Formats: sequence, C-alpha cells, structure tokens
Amino acid sequence: MATIHRFTFLRHLRAEPNSHVLHYRKGKLVRSGRGLAFWYLPLNASLAEVPTCDLEQPFLFHARSSDFQEVTAQGAIAYRVADPERLAERVDFSLDLATGAFLKTPLEDLAQLFTKQAQQLAWGYLASTPIRQLLAEGVEAVRERVRVGLTDDPDLGLMGLHVVGVNVTRVAPTADLEKALQAPMREHIQQSADEATFARRALAVEKERAIAENELQNRIELAKRQELLINQEGANRIRETKEAAEAARLKAEGDAGNVRLKAAADADKIRLVDEAKFASERERLELYRGLPANVLWSLAAQELAGKLTRIDHLNLSPEALGPLLQSLMSAGAARLTEGGSA
Repeated sequence: MATIHRFTFLRHLRAEPNSHVLHYRKGKLVRSGRGLAFWYLPLNASLAEVPTCDLEQPFLFHARSSDFQEVTAQGAIAYRVADPERLAERVDFSLDLATGAFLKTPLEDLAQLFTKQAQQLAWGYLASTPIRQLLAEGVEAVRERVRVGLTDDPDLGLMGLHVVGVNVTRVAPTADLEKALQAPMREHIQQSADEATFARRALAVEKERAIAENELQNRIELAKRQELLINQEGANRIRETKEAAEAARLKAEGDAGNVRLKAAADADKIRLVDEAKFASERERLELYRGLPANVLWSLAAQELAGKLTRIDHLNLSPEALGPLLQSLMSAGAARLTEGGSA
C-alpha cells in the first residue's frame, strides 16, 4: 500500500516497487509506473494502485459426483497483473487521497472472480465422474481442468490478468462417506496385519520346532557318540585285559620255559656230576678191588678220620684189634719182601 504524507495543501505519495501507481489529473493519466514518488494536489488528482507481485487466492467449494455423493475440492490459484492500466480500467483500484487505502475492495473482487471461474470449471468434471474415480484421480484432473480453463479464458486476458499456476490439494467426500470407503481397505489392511501376525507366529513356532528338533538331534548325536565312546572304552578295556592276559600267558610260558630250561640244565649238570662222581667212584672202587683187606681197613679208617670232627668214645677190643694188627703185620712183611727182592 502506498504511503501518503501531508504538507499544508500538498500531498506526497511514495509507492513500493511491487505496486503500479496511476496518477490522474483532471481525468487524464499524467503518471504511470512502479515504485513512484511524487507531489500532487488533492483537489485535482485521483490515484490508483495496482499490485504487480504474484497473488494467491485459495478456494474451497462443494459439488456432487455423478453417483450423487457430496465432494469437496480445495486448492489455490496463483496469478499476477500483466497489464495494470487495463486492469485499472476494469476493476476500481482507487486510493483515498488522505490515507492511501483502497476506496473499494478490488482484491476481494478478483478473489471472487477467480473462485467462481475455478468452481465453474471444476463442477463440470466433478458432476460427470463417480466418487471412486474422483478419489483416485480427482486432484490431478481438477487441477488440470482449472489451469487450462483459466489460462485459455479470454476475459482474464482482456482484463490484464495472467494465471501463474493452479494447485489442488484435496478432493474428498464427506466424513461419513470417507469412513465407509476406507472401511474395506482398513479391513484389508487389518486382515493383512493379522495374516502377517499369524505368519510371524507360525514362523516363530516353526523356528522353535526347528530349534527343538536341532536340540533333540544334538542330544541323539551326543548319545550316539557317548555310546560309541562307552563301546570303545569297553573294547579298549577288553583289549587291554586280553593283552594283559596274553602278556601274562607269554610271561608264564616264558618263565615256565626258563624253569624247564633251568631244570633241564640243572638235571644235565647233576647228571654229569653224578656220572663224573660215579665214574670216579667206579674207578676208585676198581682201584680198591685188588687191595688186601687190611689196606681197605686202613683206607676206611683214614676216610672215617677225615669225616669225623670229634670222637666221643672209642672201643678197641681184642677181637676187633687182633685181626687188624695181623693184617698190618702181614702187609709190612710183604713190603719188606718186595724191598729185598728189588
């Protein structure tokens, strides 16, 4: 909005860069431009200010679909003034010379104009389309219908207006109908969620069963290995026992063989000794066979004396000593005879 200052009977106007000001004096246009600042006399001047920036006009209107269902369309129209002087001729943008405010409501008039145009363009599509199709593709269809209709509208071009863009944010039924339409999908989603829950539970049960089977299989495998270990330990003990028995048997056989060999050696030794003694004794007896009795008695007495360590009692009777002395004397005489002959 333009700013107006008062100096006695003069006025000074200063406009923003995005405002196009038109200064009329005595009914003639003397100044026209954006962001102007000038002095004027209020008695013979009239002013108009047209905004040149992009403006946005929201809209909201109700309609009925082809299947007689209430529907609401909501969006916004962006536009700008392409020819301010032409628009000022069609719409009253006059300013109060004292305050700089609009004398009328030009922006509200433009808003009403665009809302009616958009509503008229959208109604034709909404009334010929069923509600489900509107909910599926209504936003894009309404936006395109309104944009093309406003852009191609010759009246807007003649007024110096240019449509920048159209945005439709929502095409929706009534709350009750929306809930009714959402119910099947909600039920489907809930069913899918339930199925997912059941599937998750089934998967959990399956995993638990697999874990239990795995644990059971591990226990079975462990029991088999324990059985194999016990059997192997038993077989090892049996083998150790057999090997120990075999070793004991071999040792016993070896010891018995050694004993037999030793006994045989001892027997051979004893036999040889006995044979040697027997041969020696036989030779000695052969030597004694030709000796006289008195010599044998002498030798026997000598042998006896060598065997006895102590004589407790000695009995020399004439009957025993007589023949012995006679034998000794005979032996001595014989030796003397042999000596003389020699």
